[in-house]
Amino acid sequence: MATQAQIEQQESSNASASASAKPVLRKPVFTKVDQLKPGTGGHTLTVMVLNFNTVLQKDRRSVSQHLRPTRIAECLIGDETGTIIFTARNDQVDLMKAGTTVILRNAKIDMFKGSMRLAVDKWGRVEVTEPAEFAVKEDNNLSLVEYELVNVAEE
Repeated sequence: MATQAQIEQQESSNASASASAKPVLRKPVFTKVDQLKPGTGGHTLTVMVLNFNTVLQKDRRSVSQHLRPTRIAECLIGDETGTIIFTARNDQVDLMKAGTTVILRNAKIDMFKGSMRLAVDKWGRVEVTEPAEFAVKEDNNLSLVEYELVNVAEE
């Protein structure tokens, strides 16, 4: 018969063994720009940056020494199915130069004034990759489509 100390020791060794086991990584499923819908997230896309526009550049060091400057830029990005506006924040702004090809991992759709914007938060990643082999379809801009929230009354 096992004592209480032996049981606790066995449980702690089982917990440490399961904590050291690495989670199984999945292959990313790449989506296209025309498949994006409002309110969705977790998208992985390979896109080309078409143009770049700095929206906000605020130095907040006057408030505190520990705050870093805030930078926000809107970039028109796209692939062979369409284009959308991407909101780049802080360090992402340096990566988004016109003509570069980037991979956006764990991107989400934000709604801004009724239109879709693509964004990558702290849980996602923006990576510069080798130049793409596709021609961007510029006449299908998903950010120009205006959406309206409609409440449906249940009967």
